[in-house]
Amino acid sequence: MARRLLTLLAALLLALAIGQPSASAATVTNPIKAQKGADPWISYYDGNYYLVTTSWTNVITMRKSATLAGLATAPNIQVWTGDAASRCCNIWAPEIHFLNGRWYLYYVAGQNVSDYNPTQRTHVLESAGADPTGPYSYRNQLNSAWMLDPTVATINGSLYLFGSAAGGTQNLVAARMSNPYTLATGFSTISTPTNSWETSGGSVNEGPEILQRGGRTFLVYSASGCWTPDYKLGRLTLTGSDPLAASSWTKNPTPVFQRNDSAGVYGPGHNGFFSSPDGTENWIVYHANDSASDGCDNGRTTRAQKFTWNADGTPDLGTPVALGSAGSGPSGEPSATAATYRITNRNSGKCLDVAGGSTADGANVQQYTCNGGANQRWRIEDQGDDTSRLVNVATGKVLDTADCSTADGADLRQWSWLNNTCQRFRFVTTDSGYVRIVNQATGKVADVADCSAADSADVRQWSWLNNACQQWRLEPV
Repeated sequence: MARRLLTLLAALLLALAIGQPSASAATVTNPIKAQKGADPWISYYDGNYYLVTTSWTNVITMRKSATLAGLATAPNIQVWTGDAASRCCNIWAPEIHFLNGRWYLYYVAGQNVSDYNPTQRTHVLESAGADPTGPYSYRNQLNSAWMLDPTVATINGSLYLFGSAAGGTQNLVAARMSNPYTLATGFSTISTPTNSWETSGGSVNEGPEILQRGGRTFLVYSASGCWTPDYKLGRLTLTGSDPLAASSWTKNPTPVFQRNDSAGVYGPGHNGFFSSPDGTENWIVYHANDSASDGCDNGRTTRAQKFTWNADGTPDLGTPVALGSAGSGPSGEPSATAATYRITNRNSGKCLDVAGGSTADGANVQQYTCNGGANQRWRIEDQGDDTSRLVNVATGKVLDTADCSTADGADLRQWSWLNNTCQRFRFVTTDSGYVRIVNQATGKVADVADCSAADSADVRQWSWLNNACQQWRLEPV
């Protein structure tokens, strides 16, 4: 009887282990986003990491992956585009926060391209449900004057908004909120750049981020000019009772994360924090340059690394690691990461497929029952302009709009890469888990002809009709 019980127990433990994440996480190599990697923010939710960064354009894109390493090749999903003249352009520093069962996306946007900086204001979007990729709707503008880098945190049961505003110098400010999209108070200044390490190239405190542990609240912020290699992180500790009072915050006298010349890391800053899937590790995500002469632009890349805690309970962020350095990913992740995707139609459930696996230019792209073939797998490669090219794994050729036609019904086919906009596509959130595939040249979407559910039904471009035949799911395989 004892032996039988032990056998049953072993079988039960094996069954519980099947399908669980491996303790050996996928290897992570920095950068985890090489294009448009500035001002990164990562949230981990329901088995996936979600990454947003500054776009410098009128859109916000998001990457999703089950592993941190997978973010490097995950597709950019467009979750928002500037919807009004007052917030049309130069979107910076997006962050997502899960509050009261919905996601709130905080970001900065200006009024025009040529004179964007003075018009930058802070805005907030609200998700329709619990999916971080949206869809989102606009809720509110959160300030009337210039302000950058919004973030929110709950402290002592109240929600607060933190940001960076001008007042002679660039300072950290805070306000209490009555809900995720409404201020309950005005802004008060909680930190100004007073140390020499906060004034290299400009007197700047910006990019506030809240880190909480063991009942203590820390605010990590970016200091000095982002256009200098001396951009770095400082830290405040909440030592008083009122987060809106500067006297409640104690500033660490020295930087807590800064340039590492021996590793070729310059200007590390504007960070975020996240935990490993099993909750046992703390990680920092940040941007940095790989040359001291690089500036405050799209040359910055997104990097991440694990950090620890000092004996006194304060965070020890360590030293930025070199680009190309590899290490184990966050604890509790799956052990593998997919770099290819199958693309399935919402209406038919069938896969985007190169007919017959042909390697010829002009071979038809169609839908077909998903069978795991390489001609149904696609690499989605970031082109650095909010678009991607779709490269078929079997053929190495890309999805292409025939003859660059703008007509409804123009064929989608494969072709050798010509680096034109007819071969570039955007993935735009339509509903939870689905996107429309929009051609950059024509603005039209990938559409299954006549909403057919049959194998070999043609995939073409068509004006957006908001039906299931024009919606697709991107699934890592």
